[in-house]
Amino acid sequence: MAKSPIALDQPKDLLLKRLLYVRQVSEELIAPLLPEDLCLQGMPDASPPKWHLAHTNWFFETLVLKPYLASYEGSDPRWNYLFNSYYDSLGNRHPRPQRGLLTRPSIEAVMAWRNHVNKELERLLTDRNDDLNNLLELGLQHEQQHQELLLMDVLDGFSRQPLEPTYRNDWQDKWDLSMSTMSANTEGKTEWLSFEGGLVNIGIDQADTSDVNNGFHFDNEAPRHQVWLQPFQIADRLVTNREYLEFIRDGGYQRPELWMSEGWSIREQRGWLSPRYWRQETADTNWSWEFTLAGRKPLDPLAPVRHLSWFEADAYARWADAHLPTEAEWESAVETNGSQMHQLHNVLWQWTASPYRPYPGFKPVAGAVGEYNGKFMSSQFVLRGSSALTPAGHARDTYRNFFSPANRWMASGMRLAR
Repeated sequence: MAKSPIALDQPKDLLLKRLLYVRQVSEELIAPLLPEDLCLQGMPDASPPKWHLAHTNWFFETLVLKPYLASYEGSDPRWNYLFNSYYDSLGNRHPRPQRGLLTRPSIEAVMAWRNHVNKELERLLTDRNDDLNNLLELGLQHEQQHQELLLMDVLDGFSRQPLEPTYRNDWQDKWDLSMSTMSANTEGKTEWLSFEGGLVNIGIDQADTSDVNNGFHFDNEAPRHQVWLQPFQIADRLVTNREYLEFIRDGGYQRPELWMSEGWSIREQRGWLSPRYWRQETADTNWSWEFTLAGRKPLDPLAPVRHLSWFEADAYARWADAHLPTEAEWESAVETNGSQMHQLHNVLWQWTASPYRPYPGFKPVAGAVGEYNGKFMSSQFVLRGSSALTPAGHARDTYRNFFSPANRWMASGMRLAR
């Protein structure tokens, strides 16, 4: 069961070291890329690598340094328009689908800006005695979120190029490492773990002082509350490529009775016939390849199927005479019997049946940071767990990731329930 290692009463020097380390990781992620790749935006939902670096820097400058460091000298004021993502209270912003047009400022200017912000963050932590740990931790966790997004966006962009470029030749080894511990579980039948249901508690208890709740969490993970569950079973592992191939061969993409109406319309419009990055040699051959950050690789039948939309996961679950677990089923199962549930973290985010809505009693925090999560609590579905792309220390059992049900460029998979 993953626990947050972050203690918010940590010394300033430790927080600064962690912060600078995370920001260094962001910059290392672009090292394998060519200059031409830095403005790559394959679709409106994605962002270029350079934009991710600039936006996370904008976050620290705008929400931390400008309000709390009186002598701070900021960047060109026009950059606020370029690198604001969705904070309406902080002004207008460049349209998201056009971020790939931002060839200026240059990457050299963005890196110099990041270096300047790092030095000013160090000065802020040295000069101030009041507690900014929560805000700085939010900035750090926000940057980790964008590290994962950056990699997913690069994969999407590269997948659209006829040359199918490689981000890093050894990347598949990293992914395989996360898969290696589960091969024994995927070769046999699914084990169904039974739960009595009843009145269960989920979410973060902000008054709890235990280790799991003493660290950082996003506001959407609270408050802890009660949910009534009917008796249910949940699979001990994720659905595999081999199992998903059976769904395809049984006409899963041609059977509207398995699909939600909106999903079926989108499937027809976009021509979905397989998961996002599966490949065929020709239109008449089997699905035998998968595009990855290490380029095209043979499709591993035992690996969990990935890069699915919620609509595809939901259709597969219906075909398999099962359902996607609600987030309450997922979290309560992990809390009571997580040791028997394989592939919970560091493999794939797992779609749930739960719309992304506020927990009872949820209140966004005051100010611009209140726009971080609460304003998106409509037209999205919740994913649980974490993926092989999730930075170390960023996963929690209570973490509520969320995406549109039609999105499938994320590292998303599924676990069944019934």
